[in-house]
Amino acid sequence: MAALSEDLSSSSLNLHSDTDQRVYFVPYRWWKDAQDSLTGDADGKRGHSFLASPGSSYAGPMKIINSIFSSDLVFNLRREEDSSQNSENGEVGISGRDYALVSGEMWVEALKWHSDSKSSTRNGGSFSVAEDNIADVYPLQLRLSIQREANLLGVRISKKDNVVELFRRACKLFNVESELLRIWDFSGHTISLFSNSNKQRQSDQEVLLELQVYGLSDFIKCKEGKKDELANSILGNSSATSLMMNGASGTGSASCFRVNSSVFSGSSREAGSLGLTGLQNLGNTCFMNSALQCLVHTPKLVDYFLGDYGREINHDNPLGMNGEIALAFGDMLRKLWAPGASPVAPRTFKSKLARFAPQFSGCNQHDSQELLAFLLDGLHEDLNRVKKKPYVEAKDGDGRSDNEVADEYWQNHLARNDSIIVDVCQGQYKSTLVCPICKKVSTTFDPFMYLSLPLPSTTMRTMTLTVVSTDGSTPAPYTITVPKSGKWEDLIKALSIACSLKADETLLVAEVYNNRIIRYLEEPADSLSLIRDGDRLVAYRLAKDEEQVPLAVFMHQRIEEQYINGKRTTSLKAFGFPLVAKLPGGFNGSDIKDIYKKLLSPYQVSAPDALEENHTSDVDTTEKTEVENGTSSTSACVIDPLTIEDGVNCNSPSDADLQFYTTDDKGIIRGSEIEVGEFVVGSEKSKRLYVLVSWPEKQIERYDTHLLTSLPEVFKSSFFAKRPQESVSLYKCLEAFLQEEPLGPEDMWYCPSCKKHCQASKKLDLWRLPEILVIHLKRFSYSRFMKNKLEAYVDFPVDDLDLSMYVAYKNGQSCTRYVLYAVSNHYGSMGGGHYTAFVHQGGDQWYNFDDSNVYPIGLDKIKSCAAYVLFYRRVVV
Repeated sequence: MAALSEDLSSSSLNLHSDTDQRVYFVPYRWWKDAQDSLTGDADGKRGHSFLASPGSSYAGPMKIINSIFSSDLVFNLRREEDSSQNSENGEVGISGRDYALVSGEMWVEALKWHSDSKSSTRNGGSFSVAEDNIADVYPLQLRLSIQREANLLGVRISKKDNVVELFRRACKLFNVESELLRIWDFSGHTISLFSNSNKQRQSDQEVLLELQVYGLSDFIKCKEGKKDELANSILGNSSATSLMMNGASGTGSASCFRVNSSVFSGSSREAGSLGLTGLQNLGNTCFMNSALQCLVHTPKLVDYFLGDYGREINHDNPLGMNGEIALAFGDMLRKLWAPGASPVAPRTFKSKLARFAPQFSGCNQHDSQELLAFLLDGLHEDLNRVKKKPYVEAKDGDGRSDNEVADEYWQNHLARNDSIIVDVCQGQYKSTLVCPICKKVSTTFDPFMYLSLPLPSTTMRTMTLTVVSTDGSTPAPYTITVPKSGKWEDLIKALSIACSLKADETLLVAEVYNNRIIRYLEEPADSLSLIRDGDRLVAYRLAKDEEQVPLAVFMHQRIEEQYINGKRTTSLKAFGFPLVAKLPGGFNGSDIKDIYKKLLSPYQVSAPDALEENHTSDVDTTEKTEVENGTSSTSACVIDPLTIEDGVNCNSPSDADLQFYTTDDKGIIRGSEIEVGEFVVGSEKSKRLYVLVSWPEKQIERYDTHLLTSLPEVFKSSFFAKRPQESVSLYKCLEAFLQEEPLGPEDMWYCPSCKKHCQASKKLDLWRLPEILVIHLKRFSYSRFMKNKLEAYVDFPVDDLDLSMYVAYKNGQSCTRYVLYAVSNHYGSMGGGHYTAFVHQGGDQWYNFDDSNVYPIGLDKIKSCAAYVLFYRRVVV
């Protein structure tokens, strides 16, 4: 099926020396058209037909798990006996699931025939193998084995042998689950493999081979494809096969056959078809291609760069790049808009980009919006008409009208910044800051190049807490919704509403870990980001009082009896979450036991004799099990916090009574036993009394301790669970962007009146709208521990985006309506994924620019969860 991998890394253009030993994997129809014409015989050289089927390693009940975690693509090729009959089928090649294996010499001859056919229709010249033809080829490493069963060839494609992008493409290309896949071998290499296997090798021995893949991606039919719509175009112009270069194919579904822009850019192009040219992927550069296609289809920029833009290049701007970015972008735009253009390789632009922005160098995947932001700023500075920027000092409003101050800010901005980018892409918003202390108001008017809008559905966070009352009611979990960037007071407010907190009650929230309280969350200004999804929180519902009353914090440990070498011993093990209650003035041991009895009432499952008190009898220390180095019950017993979980021998009672001991806040030290009638003193520093309660086994049976031990996490996520699809309007995103919010601790504002930094409240308003409005949807979220992509569906207008309700400067904005003309899409997750671009090309026609591939799509496909950057142009109503 392929030639042995010997020395196939050379990229020389001397094809007759480098390609003869290679085997090329090409569309069957592309090869068959050339073969029929070259041989003059419809049959030509006979090929051996192989039918693909799923590999055995993917069968069985573990098929789903294997498909998720396996790093290999496995399938079988079974040789068909009657190949000639199959080749007479008129559907062969049209379905896009028939391919051919040809030698390097055959490939060159077919390439020459297609080139001559194209040249004859254009009155072109002679054939030469161009560098683009080499770029259209990409290698795939395969491992082949001859199975024990006759005429069966096993194929395995591994991630370890191929780069990620090529492996992903191979998975799509060799998908044998849904449709038949047939491979015709005209090179004779499969027959040689069978022969060599019989003579030299044992069955199932793998051979590492390299396959040269050429011009196949566009023959892959998508699930929702329109076969009849484009089949004639493909067959009518066999040289119009789309060539997927080194790029990654999208993870999202397309709506038709993938057809290269050459289908639309022949010698008889229709009016308005200019610009339908793809960009080759140079290795994970789909992010760049997506952003560039949106920019090169921006009307005013197209007119500008097709004109004499060179005269406006500012070579003296220290903030610019000596005009190199502008020149590289302009040259690329002209190539993309040239009549009859084939996919363009943006190598010059990529090298300039890597030089001035090293973060975009190499072959790593990046963010199309980050590239867009850099490129717009770079083009502006390279084309800035201001040769010497004057010094401008911003002045305070001093009671002047917003209109006057805004115009002053804008004129100051234009005095230093004047370019086609400013003319077309820049607007102005009003920023208002209010000091929370002195109420000082500061208003500025700043320019913007694009709007980065949050997704409102993702600015909120759901949190689950367990509310525990002291009135004998059963603990209950409550799930509330709070702002992700909110404060602790936001949580208390939401939880108070959810649990119907009374006016004379308050909530004490604590985090529980290892059966003890590790912190109390009492500071209203603390950020909710301090709470992780895996934390467990308890909200104690307490009576509100004016004076600070001491609290009793009860921790539980069970007494377990066991026999070791015939001797009875006991061990202590912590369980459940602590219970909290307020203590009366002058409390004693009886008060503590009564309070604990009331707290336990919701968990009781039998008659309440659990707290039977023995006021007169003393516990005989001889009835207690002695542990090595143990002491009497009235002396301190130090318990290792680790052995609380595992069990440790310690002095404990043998009867059915609960025993109460003073302890520390960690429940480690077992202090003196709390006796009936004895006054107890808590910690003066914390105003809290920590009590350790020992439960005999008989008491455990009388209470539902499961309620005490089940605490839900703040948010429970699952590896396989997928959150329900969220939907939000673009207008809601804009409202979330414009709403007033406090600055974060890292963005403190210096108040000129208070003479100190403070967390001021900030409010944004749109003031001056640009001709081209770029909207960035903030789908990617970053935190200290993880990165995440937000898959919410944003419902954005296509034909009529009306911003009249969101512009503060009413009198100066008569044109506030926009229409969509381009979208930058991101499919997949943070770790990988793929970028494409949707571009409007007159009337109701939209096109999908997927690296080298350009094909029409329906209007119903424009809105999707992949929409990342939206490009709108202003219209006059």
